[in-house]
Order: sequence, then structure tokens, then C-alpha cells
Amino acid sequence: MSSPRSNIEVLPRSAQLVLAMGLVALLAFPFVGSDFYVQMVTRMLIMAIFAMSLDLLQGVTGLVSLGHAAYFGVAGYALAFLTPADAPVSLWWTLPLAVAGAGLVALVIGFFVVRTHGIYFIMVTMAFAQMVFYLFFDNKVLGGSDGLYINFRPDASIFGWLPFDLEGRKTFYYFTLALVVIVYVLLRRLLWSPLGRALAGVRINEHRMRAMGFGTRGYKLTAFTVAGALAGLAGYLWGAQTGYVNPELMGFHMSAHAIMMVILGGMGNFAGAIVGAFAFEILLHVFKDITKHWQLLMGSFIVLVVLAAPRGLLGMLNWRRAKAQTDAPEGTHHGR
Repeated sequence: MSSPRSNIEVLPRSAQLVLAMGLVALLAFPFVGSDFYVQMVTRMLIMAIFAMSLDLLQGVTGLVSLGHAAYFGVAGYALAFLTPADAPVSLWWTLPLAVAGAGLVALVIGFFVVRTHGIYFIMVTMAFAQMVFYLFFDNKVLGGSDGLYINFRPDASIFGWLPFDLEGRKTFYYFTLALVVIVYVLLRRLLWSPLGRALAGVRINEHRMRAMGFGTRGYKLTAFTVAGALAGLAGYLWGAQTGYVNPELMGFHMSAHAIMMVILGGMGNFAGAIVGAFAFEILLHVFKDITKHWQLLMGSFIVLVVLAAPRGLLGMLNWRRAKAQTDAPEGTHHGR
């Protein structure tokens, strides 16, 4: 239904090798990095989940959302409300509940926004996100502009047995890394499932899909809801790591950061979202150290990437193979 080369859905061996080496490096990192850098990389892993959730919408389904951070923040606030001030709360019921809550908010908002198209879809997603933002910003019961503190990380105890303690930085790091791998594997399987092929068809030509009998609104709503739930997973982890949530987590800048991560790494394969999240966060720290006008440097870098590598940083690994196939004599191409 869509060419594998359109969004490098079939990862070349060079990209697979880079990802494998990256996973090995991440597994070994806590043994060589200081606590400060372990926390920094944990943040990058959380943003990788956030970026993958948006890539399901933007890269696979072709829906650009400027309000994706709303679901990120909703789950973070859910953890804050569920955690007592004097004791930790159980991981095993708060995590599913927060993710389900974010998915439910996405389902309700998605019911309205999937009826729109193009620029109207983009603006309506931003409008709903701003509504959620000001709901928390102007409401003292919900913490107001000051936000809420989370005094304890979730407790992983099972009937008194503690398999792992999330209060430890390394333990929380590996827990987050495991979730990144799980989300990536599940989304890659979804990419090649009938649902994933239908979503790709919506991205390529929604009118043709509708003419073929597909209920495109239902597919888009499914993608919107799943993406919102995964953004909620990232927001829950963010709240657990930082111990603090505020309305800025739902702000436009967070949604814009996620979009830049997806564009920077390469859309439509989820590995690009991970690469983009790490690249964006690293560049963010570098540019902030150079100048207070770091937005100018970041914007210039994104523009250069878009011009030089339209498929993102990960797509550059596939550039030579794609060029060789383009330059090969007619009849010598081999599909996969």
C-alpha cells in the first residue's frame, strides 16, 4: 500500500547496526556515567517515547498535531494527584490508570478533530491543547501555574515483595529503557500490521482509502487515541523522574519540541523518533551553553537538516543505497 522507501519503513542494515550499537551503549552507560548524566539520558529516553507517540500520528498516519503535549501533561498530573503527600503509590495500578486517562482524553478530543483535515486539523488540535493548558493553569485546585510536587516515585511492590526500587537512579533508568524497547517493538509490529498498512494508506491517499470502503475516521481516531496513551506513558515517567509537574508540560513548546524531534530523526519508522529525541536533547544542552539565543541555533540546524536530509538523520544512512538504486539501469532494481 505504501512503498517501503517512502519513510524508510524497512530499515537498512546500517541503521539496524547503529540501533543495535546504541542499545548496547545505553545498557552499559550507567556503569560509566555519573548520576547527573544518568538522569539526563533517562530524560532523553522519556522524550524518545514521547517522540515515538507523535510519530505514529505524524509519520505513519500523516496527521500533524500541535497539541500532543496535552496528553503528556495529563498523565503527569494523574500521577501527582494519585500520589499521597506522605507515601508512595503503587506503580502497578497508577501507570495503567494514568496511561488510560491520557488515552481517554485523546479519544474525546480526537472524536472532534478527526472530522477536520489539513490546516484545520492542526489548528483544532492546538486549540484543544490550549484549553487543557488553561484548565490547569487557571485552576488553583489543580495546582494553578505553580504546579504540583510528587514526593515519592511509584512503588513497585507486589504483595510486600519489591522486585525493583524506582527510587534508585539506575533502576529507574533501566525501567525507562525497557519501556522504550517495548514501545518501539510494539509500534514496529503495528507498522506492518493490517492497521498499520491502513494508517499508511490514510497518509498517502485518504480519499482513495475511503473509496475502497475503509472507515478512515475510525482509523485516524484509533491512531490518535493510541498516540495519546503513549504520550501519557512518557508524561507519567517524566513526573516520576522529576517529582514535579506544571502546566508548561502541556504548552505549545512541548508539542513543537516533539515535532522537531520527529523531523530531525526521520519520520515513519519510530527509530528515527528515538534518534531525533536524543539528537534534539543533546543539541539543546550544547546550544544553551553557547548562547541564550539557543532557539536561533536550533532553528537553523533544523532547517539545514530538512534541506540536506529530508528523511532526517537516520534517513541519511539509507541515502547511498537509495542513490544507487536511482542511478542503476532500468530493470536492475530489486524490491524487498
